[in-house]
Amino acid sequence: MTNNYAIIMAGGVGSRFWPMSTQHRPKQFLDVLGVGKTLIQLTYERLSAIVPKEHVYVVTNEVYVDLVKKQLPELTSTQILTEPERKNTAPCIAYASAKIYALNNNANLIVAPSDHLILKQDRFKNIVETALEAAAKEDRIITLGIKPTRPDTGYGYIQFHQEGDIIGGAIKKVKQFTEKPNLELAELFLRSGDYYWNSGIFIWRAKTILKALKKFKYDLYQSFCADLSIYNTPGEFSFVNEAFRNCEDISIDFAVMENAKNVDVVLANFDWSDLGTWSSLYGHLEKDVKGNAINHEHIHVIDTDNCLINLPEGKEAIIQGLSNHIVVESENRLLILNKKDEQNLKKYLNAIQIKASKTQ
Repeated sequence: MTNNYAIIMAGGVGSRFWPMSTQHRPKQFLDVLGVGKTLIQLTYERLSAIVPKEHVYVVTNEVYVDLVKKQLPELTSTQILTEPERKNTAPCIAYASAKIYALNNNANLIVAPSDHLILKQDRFKNIVETALEAAAKEDRIITLGIKPTRPDTGYGYIQFHQEGDIIGGAIKKVKQFTEKPNLELAELFLRSGDYYWNSGIFIWRAKTILKALKKFKYDLYQSFCADLSIYNTPGEFSFVNEAFRNCEDISIDFAVMENAKNVDVVLANFDWSDLGTWSSLYGHLEKDVKGNAINHEHIHVIDTDNCLINLPEGKEAIIQGLSNHIVVESENRLLILNKKDEQNLKKYLNAIQIKASKTQ
């Protein structure tokens, strides 16, 4: 039996995909690509081609368990791990890694978000299998790096050592991580050639990541690993709930990746997007001669270019005079937003929530 396992992180809200993505139905549970499958279903298919289906675990907020069960009926209840509250990626990874380690202390893990777009599936599989082979041999923390195509300020960046190839040039030692630089710095990174985007996809042994958490975030480690014998027993639920209540809210990047010295990066060359914004989705959709990505034939555009327009099926609309805009309607919510202002969407939504709370 293989020692390889996969952890799908599926607890996020995806507010930047409002109005389609909401707290009740986040973007990982939506078919934003219009292919008949949701993002989490595509992620499950991708990872279950690498590890046995019974070795795929999903970590999600407890309010999304029914959505996971509906969209991934192949999973057993023991493969769906619930978070009582959102505490970022480090607690999520600590929980799932501890549970799997308690089952198999030789486990090798793939950790991946549930809402990424990855094309060239065979290339992805080959790259991950190369990383799994490397990680299984020693204490290595491996992340997949994506060659940047533009100076994007929405991604973290990984600088790697040009020399000292680990496996035939495929894996490099990491020099440093930089979280979401400003435009000037991102342009410098792009020109340098030794910075890749941080995909947020990781490969390591369960024992390696738990060892790193113990070293760099001991309190977090203790919350989830003080008693490994509790996992996969009836006492796990209450133990984990208590761990989440007491643990720090922190990402795995800040908790481990920026502190550890045994970090490597695979220089990956499959097409990838974290689909973090409507604009990132726009780049992967079919467009008309004016650069408009329109989701159905009842939308009529006049003097309109370079727009993403997604309206409910059957809704007829005439849109005139827009350029570089996002137009999305879902469940009586409408977004009309200039692409250049998309980074402000979260701020606008927060302002709406504050206004609504004051009127209640």
